[in-house]
Amino acid sequence: MTRELLNRQIKQLLDQVLLLGSMVEQATYNAINTLKTRDVKSARQVFDDDMSINEKRYAIENAIIITIATQQPMAHDLRTLAAIMEIITELERMGDYAKGIAKVTMRLGDADLVIPIREIEQMSELGVGMLHRALSAFVNEDAKTASKIPAEDDAVDALFNETYGILVSQMIADPHTIESTNLLLWVIHNLERLADRVTNICERTVFIATGELMDMDPSDEEDNE
Repeated sequence: MTRELLNRQIKQLLDQVLLLGSMVEQATYNAINTLKTRDVKSARQVFDDDMSINEKRYAIENAIIITIATQQPMAHDLRTLAAIMEIITELERMGDYAKGIAKVTMRLGDADLVIPIREIEQMSELGVGMLHRALSAFVNEDAKTASKIPAEDDAVDALFNETYGILVSQMIADPHTIESTNLLLWVIHNLERLADRVTNICERTVFIATGELMDMDPSDEEDNE
């Protein structure tokens, strides 16, 4: 009975991770859309909705602590619970990135500024796509798929560099846009960091499947801010 109960609790936790992931994915898409439409009211809603993401993260964390305390999981089950704890932290930070993008929309208002929205949308679509598949690989303990996803970050990085160049050129051409354009640099930074955090999720998937914690992006020297 105890084994069945533990299995059921872990399954429920995994379902909640997927739910939290979908909340982050939607928040990211919503934030980018507010930037595209310059909809300050909707941006405020994305900003406020981040509280729900935070609450979901802490609810999952509390459930994990209770499961560990009452079920005393060992080996694979303990690795799974530890991985879930790490992943919900990553997801909460991704939610912060969406919140930050919404904040940029709010600060820009109706400022006269050309936004490279096509490139920004592509970055968000790639990052969110990576996240969605990484979470699916995690709940299915699909280490093979998880090990392949981090390579897709190269495309996000390429878009980041392209968009960064566009924005810098814009600031040089019109110094009056420097302050507003600098806000857009934070947008692409957030999207680039989101994709980086997907790699961390993939590492955790390999961890629970094999027991080995691998660094899938040794060239990334950025701190996990």
